[in-house]
Amino acid sequence: MVDRLPSGLTAGVAVAASSANLGPGFDSLGLALGLYDEVFVETADSGLVVQVEGEGAGQVPLTSDHLVIQGIRRALNELGLDVPGLVVRCRNAIPHQRGLGSSASAVVAGLAAVNGLVAQLDRPVLSEARLVQLASEFEGHPDNAAAAVMGGAVVSWTASTTDGQPEYSAAPLRLHPDIHLFPAIPELRSSTAETRMLLPDQVSHSDARFNLSRAALLVVALAERPDLLLVATEDVLHQPQRAAAQPESAQLLQLLRQNGIAAVLSGAGPAVIALSTAAELPAEVRESPEARAFTMTEMQVGDGVRWNSGVVVPG
Repeated sequence: MVDRLPSGLTAGVAVAASSANLGPGFDSLGLALGLYDEVFVETADSGLVVQVEGEGAGQVPLTSDHLVIQGIRRALNELGLDVPGLVVRCRNAIPHQRGLGSSASAVVAGLAAVNGLVAQLDRPVLSEARLVQLASEFEGHPDNAAAAVMGGAVVSWTASTTDGQPEYSAAPLRLHPDIHLFPAIPELRSSTAETRMLLPDQVSHSDARFNLSRAALLVVALAERPDLLLVATEDVLHQPQRAAAQPESAQLLQLLRQNGIAAVLSGAGPAVIALSTAAELPAEVRESPEARAFTMTEMQVGDGVRWNSGVVVPG
């Protein structure tokens, strides 16, 4: 039997942007960034109202196709619940189609909003592990989703259950306090689905071995040895293959690394993220022609998704 939530319940969610891969950790390593979307949800007697301001306004669907709504519906189904109507207001700060995990964040926001709603009825909420699983099912890999749910740096992986379905998991990774994050965000947009098509179905044994060594080293560099970040962020499996489609990003990436700064494509790009033990990037990098197409500022590590019950929904 499916229970219906009463009208008048409200919840608010804040969910961080994320950077996936971090160079060699393809579909496995992720990092939450201190840039947040806010979502406010209220149950209603009927209908669906979706409002969006900020990033994506006028571009994303205001229907049940909206990813926040899909996340809400998935969480309700998971908990055996339904709702006759919804009012959803999104205040978006995470740029869309830049490689900063906006899609994963939207899904996580919808899932977590349901936790905020049902908590008011003294019902069980979705656990962190379950949030990771459900959000990752939308993405097909857990790196962005896990970072958005858990915050900080994460190592994620996929296993198969006895019925052959993917099981997504993640573990937190301590980020060394000396590491500063400098995302470089362009106006240019890119589709993750399209850039994935640039990747070959098979890679050589030597390339696989190379990335395995760098991914293992990157875990050490992020947690204990930031002096190893430059070599640890080397990659041969996906960034070179995407370079031709994102020449500005490839040029900035090359410039940063030539200046001894560990820089990687953020997710599928076109954003780039630099990881440095210096408090600021060199002036010759910030003022270079390659950097002019990007907004480059230091950003804190993002927190895990936060949900609150009974908030005042803005008009």
